[in-house]
Amino acid sequence: MDVNEGQTPTPTGGEESGVSIPEELSLLPLRDTVLFPVVVVPLAVSRESSVKLIDDAAVSGSRVIGTVAMKSPEIEKPTLDDVYRIGTAAVIHTMLKLPEGVRLIVQGLRRIEILECLQTEPYLRVRVRVLPEDTPEAELPPDAQMEMEALRRSVGALFQKVVSLSPDLPDELQAIPQNVQEAHVLADLICAHIRMPIQEKQELLEIIDVRERLRRLASLLNRDLEILELQTKIQSQVHTELGKMQRDYYLREQLKQIQKELGETDERTAEIEELRAKIEAAEMPEEARKEADRELDRLSKMPPQAAEYTVARTYIDWLVTLPWNTSTEDNLDMREVREVLDADHYGIEKVKERILEYLAVRKFNPESHRHPILCFAGPPGVGKTSLGKSIARALGRKFFRMSLGGIRDEAEIRGHRRTYIGALPGQIIQGIRRAGSNNPLFMLDEIDKVGADFRGDPSSALLEVLDPEQNGTFRDHYLDVPFDLSRVLFITTANVLDTILPPLRDRMEIIELSGYTEQEKLQIARRHLVPKQMSEHGLTPEHIRWEDDGIRAIVLGYTREAGVRNLEREVAAVCRKVTREFAEGRTELAVIDSEAVRRYLGVPRFEYEEIAERTSQAGVATGLAWTPVGGDVMFIEATAMPGGRSLMLTGQLGDVMKESAQAALSFVRSHAAELGIDATFFRRNDIHVHVPAGAIPKDGPSAGVTMATAIASLATGRRVRSDVAMTGEITLTGRVLPVGGIKEKVLAAHRAGLKRVILPERNRKDMLEDVPEEVRQSIQIEYADTVRRVLDWVLEPEEAAPAAEETSPRQGQATPERIAAP
Repeated sequence: MDVNEGQTPTPTGGEESGVSIPEELSLLPLRDTVLFPVVVVPLAVSRESSVKLIDDAAVSGSRVIGTVAMKSPEIEKPTLDDVYRIGTAAVIHTMLKLPEGVRLIVQGLRRIEILECLQTEPYLRVRVRVLPEDTPEAELPPDAQMEMEALRRSVGALFQKVVSLSPDLPDELQAIPQNVQEAHVLADLICAHIRMPIQEKQELLEIIDVRERLRRLASLLNRDLEILELQTKIQSQVHTELGKMQRDYYLREQLKQIQKELGETDERTAEIEELRAKIEAAEMPEEARKEADRELDRLSKMPPQAAEYTVARTYIDWLVTLPWNTSTEDNLDMREVREVLDADHYGIEKVKERILEYLAVRKFNPESHRHPILCFAGPPGVGKTSLGKSIARALGRKFFRMSLGGIRDEAEIRGHRRTYIGALPGQIIQGIRRAGSNNPLFMLDEIDKVGADFRGDPSSALLEVLDPEQNGTFRDHYLDVPFDLSRVLFITTANVLDTILPPLRDRMEIIELSGYTEQEKLQIARRHLVPKQMSEHGLTPEHIRWEDDGIRAIVLGYTREAGVRNLEREVAAVCRKVTREFAEGRTELAVIDSEAVRRYLGVPRFEYEEIAERTSQAGVATGLAWTPVGGDVMFIEATAMPGGRSLMLTGQLGDVMKESAQAALSFVRSHAAELGIDATFFRRNDIHVHVPAGAIPKDGPSAGVTMATAIASLATGRRVRSDVAMTGEITLTGRVLPVGGIKEKVLAAHRAGLKRVILPERNRKDMLEDVPEEVRQSIQIEYADTVRRVLDWVLEPEEAAPAAEETSPRQGQATPERIAAP
């Protein structure tokens, strides 16, 4: 392959005299090289066909060949399509054969244009046309001569500046503009010497007009000059900065010696000694102490301007400020702890009993550092987070709360490694540092809302933190030394348990906090919410007095929730309106009773009459449901229409709930005679079962009893009692199976004002254990083991009205899902 070996053009004053250029020339393709007229360059030829071309040219009389640049240097066997059409005729001056090829020195003669290819083997041979040179300067008009001279001088001056700034060009080249007066020769010589892409050199070679060539060359020289000036400026700045750093270093070393002679110490030395004293006082474990001493030794040998200096200093600061051996004493007075918990929270006896049990163990075994990992699970607003603060206050421990909601990065738990810029320890170590003790109460809030993505899974990182067998040697990525978390009392909170990683849930002791009863909400409002809102609104007992019936009116008529957040908002709304009245001139005491509540808050949002109204016709039954925010009352409606034995289900029901509806229909149809249902009723009608609130997904088997009751009520024409609600799973044989969430469901019935609840027989133990006594006394509980007993209790006696009205589907109604009836 033909290559250019270290192009070193040699300037010359004119063209080779006495050399004629024939019309047919052997063509030598050049890789990464453009040969200009009058320029002498060395070439290395190694390819067999090219060596033969040189041999044939050497034995010929003229020794003239054609040279042209290749479009792509990667082509091994170029054809005419792989080279440019404009090249240069050249004469071979010297040729030297070597084992690896042929070395020769050639000089460009004139620009040529390739017209056609005459042969391709063993080498290219073409017919060419010698391109005419531009009009000589002497024959140009005076204006054109002046322009030519100006361009020549401008290009020469630019080339001299480029040579002076470029480290690759010898200074001797600055003499070319003074020694060469012909404009076209000067342009070709400069083009051959400056560094530029092959495409730009080929563009200059193809420009015949000398003035246009000089203008294009001036533009390229200006670009190179700007780049070289910027490069020189950057190098100068770097040298200046390095020189300044070296100067500062020498001056600091001299200042050290001067201060040493005077018995003084500099700020950096004082800083190192201060850190050393802090390390001594921190009482770190052996591994942490070794790491701190090692980093301090590195820091003492580092100049303050070094990039690692701040990183090492920050790391040592974190090590010395952690409470390795700083702890608080637990308050083991169980009576006092009980008083504090009772003063802060009403009810929630399970949590209080568990804390007192923990204190009893600590009292009998002070050396035990194994702490329980508690998880408070319950609907929003029941006081999970505030309960953590109360426990910390009762035990005399520092309190730190970390919200896990929305966290998706594992580094939030374990920290970032020190290789990253701006790295910090994780929130666990940061929380320990802020708490100032190694045994705080650490609350991990909303643990059920932890996410995961490409940055890692924080739930997996919490497995070590919340494992008493492992967290004694917790190793943060930033610190990279073990820290003992076994003395920390971790408490987590969650609304639902299903989204928590099963291994993580297994490490925690779940304590469920269900919703409050009406009496509990009354006491919480009386003891905590009302005094808090009165204080925040600047009210005193001389301004406002709350009556129990007023608080109860808010609980029953304006809130329907498991917790007390909305209750507090409504209390705040009343306080704001009373405050405004006093601000406008009121003077007498404001008594908040049920009438005052209605006057301040408007018409009650929730009415008990709704249940009686919804169940006023056959085919509607009241059920009980469990939700993540507590229990709720739901209605199941059934209607019949002329059709052909199909079951339609609407209300965004899940697969399990659809199967429960199918089982309910099958049971009612199979016992139609016993229930007094017309034998042709199901053959003549389609059954449509709908669960309102269709935008909310619903699933689960606990609505089976309610669906069977609704269908039986529709088929018999007997209405369902309006003061009763029910829950339970059913089988095809009519058995009633147990379900979950009994406490939440019963409390929801109690909040809705229902007087009777039907539960599965096997849920009797849950009712007696979980539901408060006051609720059990106010609601009549019936336990059923068969669907037939449920129907006997809830269906009212038959009336004179027709058993079931046959109706047609309403126009415009969305098409429900059809399931073929059995």
